[in-house]
Amino acid sequence: MYSFSGRIRYSECDHEKKLSLPALINYFQDCSTQHSEDIGMGFDYMEPLHVVWVLAAWQIVIHRFPKIGEAVEIGTLPYDFKGFVGLRNFSMKSADGELLAVANSQWTLISTDTMKPMKPTEKMLEAYVVEPKLEMDYAGRKITIPEECHREESFQVLRNHLDTNNHVNNGQYVSMAAAYIPEGRSISQMRAEYKIQARLGDIIVPMVSVEETKAYVSLQNEQGQVYCNVQFMFRTKRL
Repeated sequence: MYSFSGRIRYSECDHEKKLSLPALINYFQDCSTQHSEDIGMGFDYMEPLHVVWVLAAWQIVIHRFPKIGEAVEIGTLPYDFKGFVGLRNFSMKSADGELLAVANSQWTLISTDTMKPMKPTEKMLEAYVVEPKLEMDYAGRKITIPEECHREESFQVLRNHLDTNNHVNNGQYVSMAAAYIPEGRSISQMRAEYKIQARLGDIIVPMVSVEETKAYVSLQNEQGQVYCNVQFMFRTKRL
């Protein structure tokens, strides 16, 4: 497993002085990016080939959000390749080895010329050494949104929502969706399914359904096409 150490910063915390969910996603995303850079599969390799890995789905299980100042170890490993799809685990542990969060993710290799999926090169498959997948209760990629959703106020995609691919970063969708979680709920799991890419100036229409133990947010365009579906699961006791 590839890993790096960190310490929870004030800028990464929520109002309870605990790591926020978007910041946790950023740690995982940075870990996979650093992994690719360190094994020679980063931007210098990918850009001349006109290819990019695009996230298709997240499943993140949170056992405990670390507090400000805590030392953490963030790790990642690829555990399978299926055609143009790559599967990758993540974990965050405390300094004494406590598992704070574990995640599963699905990625698709896309040609930036045709915007169609393509298979990894042999060099990619050699560089990304496949390891046994981590233990967790794996959920499916598909998220079924309840019919009884209510529409929230729409908003426009701004430059700060974009990443290096010039579309909305995967963590930004989750941050947008998390804004509709009622106060006092503690997240135990988040799943996200990405459909189409939102770009600068696009209008996002949030469709929201909140229940006692879970919530769904479907971020759509004005025609009803889905950018991203997000499911949050809540724990009964706060940590």
